[in-house]
Amino acid sequence: MSGLMAGKVVVVTGAGGGIGREIALAMGKAGAKVVVNDIGAALTGEGQTAGPAEKVAEEIKAAGGIAVPNTDSVATRASANAIIETAIQHFGRIDAVVNNAGNLRDRMFHKMSDEEWSQVLDVHLNGTFFVSRAAANHFREQESGAFVNMTSTSGLIGNFGQANYSAAKLGIAALSKSIALDMSRYNVRSNCIAPFAWSRMTSSIPANTPEEKARVAKMQKMEAAKVAPMAVYLASDAASEVNAQIFGVRANEIMLFSQPRPIRSVHMSDGWTPELIAEIATPALKHHFMAMERSPEAIDWDPI
Repeated sequence: MSGLMAGKVVVVTGAGGGIGREIALAMGKAGAKVVVNDIGAALTGEGQTAGPAEKVAEEIKAAGGIAVPNTDSVATRASANAIIETAIQHFGRIDAVVNNAGNLRDRMFHKMSDEEWSQVLDVHLNGTFFVSRAAANHFREQESGAFVNMTSTSGLIGNFGQANYSAAKLGIAALSKSIALDMSRYNVRSNCIAPFAWSRMTSSIPANTPEEKARVAKMQKMEAAKVAPMAVYLASDAASEVNAQIFGVRANEIMLFSQPRPIRSVHMSDGWTPELIAEIATPALKHHFMAMERSPEAIDWDPI
């Protein structure tokens, strides 16, 4: 097959359904040899099966592509190493990693358990680290490679009941930036996508009030397949000059996100006291305070 990813080998984690499935299919269509990774579990983590990964791999092959399934977890170093090793054993190399695997354990912060916290951090943040770290040595030796990491506006902006998910997703953005800085000397790139799409994970969003129902109705129009072209592009050589960026994809809309930078400062030649901060610094800075917004309030226009 020909395309932007011809001759490349890519791992897509969490590729058994939703956004990951669409990215894996698009990678295959673009000519990549694809490792379709998915543990095949329910959103709550139970009932692991090879079925979803195998099905997507068969879909890629039926369309004329090349793919193998993998059911190892991203959440430990050993199993993440096994994911990358699947690419090496079957295809002899690894050129790109799409860190898409995810889970949800939504709960208001003051009710969140240790287990709900750690389960989400283990898959999202630790998983992104472990899989990326497993690929890093190969990328370094061949002096090429691309990471595409999934962040979220729940972390970049904020949301209710997702302290675990938000912390992990903002952590992924920082991790991606650090990877880009540390590995650019080896011609390795690392970028993020904040996807807006209806999937199995987003289907858990509450829809009880008229406002919530309206929001969910809009989200249901955002197809997971719309995210895939950006992932393929960022993994390809066409994006060789794109590094350490955060993009949003929402239906037919592509966003470039800002990253934290100082926006205002105040100086006191003799130093600050708590009283002076209250009297002078805070009044000078408060007009530039960030609003306590959630993602749907900050991104409040209709993409359709």
